[in-house]
Amino acid sequence: MARRAAAKPATKAAAVRPPVADTSPASKPERAASKPERAASEPKRAASKPKRASRKTTPSPETLTALGLERLIGLVLSETARNPTFKKLVTAAVASLQGPDAIAALIDRRLTALERGQGYIDWQKQRAFAADLDAMLTTVVTELAALDPRAALDRLIRFLGGANDVLGRAEDSSGRIHGVYERAVDAAASLIVDLPAEAAAGVATGLVIRLGADGYGFVETLLHDLIPRLPEAALPPLDAALADATPPASEVRTGGEKAWASQLARSRLVRMRQALADRAGDVDAFIAFEQAVSPEQPDRVRIAERLLAAGRTPEALDWIRRPQKRGPVVVTREALLTGHFDPDAPERARQAVEIRILDSLGQTQAAQALRWEAFGRNLDPAMLRAYLAKLPDFEDDAALDRAFDQAQAHPDRYRALAFLTHWPNSTRAARLVMAHRGSWDGSRYEILAPAAEALERTQPEAAAELYRLLIDSILEHGRSAAYGHAARYLQALDGLTEDPEAYRGTLRRLHGRKAAFWSQVRD
Repeated sequence: MARRAAAKPATKAAAVRPPVADTSPASKPERAASKPERAASEPKRAASKPKRASRKTTPSPETLTALGLERLIGLVLSETARNPTFKKLVTAAVASLQGPDAIAALIDRRLTALERGQGYIDWQKQRAFAADLDAMLTTVVTELAALDPRAALDRLIRFLGGANDVLGRAEDSSGRIHGVYERAVDAAASLIVDLPAEAAAGVATGLVIRLGADGYGFVETLLHDLIPRLPEAALPPLDAALADATPPASEVRTGGEKAWASQLARSRLVRMRQALADRAGDVDAFIAFEQAVSPEQPDRVRIAERLLAAGRTPEALDWIRRPQKRGPVVVTREALLTGHFDPDAPERARQAVEIRILDSLGQTQAAQALRWEAFGRNLDPAMLRAYLAKLPDFEDDAALDRAFDQAQAHPDRYRALAFLTHWPNSTRAARLVMAHRGSWDGSRYEILAPAAEALERTQPEAAAELYRLLIDSILEHGRSAAYGHAARYLQALDGLTEDPEAYRGTLRRLHGRKAAFWSQVRD
């Protein structure tokens, strides 16, 4: 009994004692062999796991269908209570169940409210007002146009006719409201061109009457959009309506502000008739209208292009070579935003047409002389490529060397560097950089930065020179917005010089307190 009682604690202790690891050599293969067994058992466990439910939360036909009708109705009603614009869209969709008259009545009420409105729409109300207009326009385009296209077109034209009053009492510096009217122009044009020829002609001629009150040019834009797309049968009635609406030139050549407005209105009408003549291929009428609008400075390029297309090449050459005073240069919105304004663009366009005319006449040498002259003046790569393409075989290499020589001698070294960088000719570009060492303006980053990057691999000395110029200019002028670029240039410079620390030491001595720059520099 005592022996059995003494044995019980020993058994209990053995039960809780942790297993002792077997470190004998014989046990190691057994453990190694157990790994494949566990790996083989894992696919079975993975296969036995149930598939997880989809976590897709993006609204789609499948996910919305899964919500169920009652849940969707609740969400829609909730949103209509919070969002007036969405409520109008839902109301229009419900009204469509009753037919086009119900939708038209909703739209007419909104148009009447717009026409009677007199309150000023300041910048705080502008976004909501533009959203409201856009919702109405969406209703016209998606709901009413699907049921009654002609009724939708009538509402669009009425909407465009009220643009003067609406924009006259709105602060629209962002262009949101203007953009809604532009969208209405596109929608109206699409509906008109789908009409039969007679109906399209009737709508187009009816728009001519509205031009007198078209202060923002939406109706004019609509007519210009329609002219290339209208059926042929609709063009003569439109031209007749424009001719009847155009006042004689004698009535607009008097002084005063009213005379200027009258002349501007006449020019708009004549331009539309010119577009019609262009569509019909009537070159003589096109020229006559051009001279009527701008008797002192007719657009020689447009006239010559049409004469060339009509096979009247000698006349085209005569027009493109007519002397003319330089008039105002038109600057587009894109040029203002990007800053890429080129005052020489009109002359380049004129010369390009003259070259095409000379080629058409078989005057190859004269055309080549013009190409070379144009290249020498502006270092235009496209003009040089055209010149080289016209040369006989095996003469292009010598001509290209002459072109590079001319580029290096060009008075505008920045234009020359840009040409050599983008052609590319890294050897000549590096030679130009080092020839004018110490005289480059580091603020011309739009030229120097691409050149430095292009020269890094093959011309490290010239690339380092440009990078130092760029860095010095940024730091000396304290252009904090460009410190990130300067830090990147400094990092690139480290791999181009044998002793990068020497230049870094100079920078720390001169600009060591510019912490915003040094915080972006990698050691």
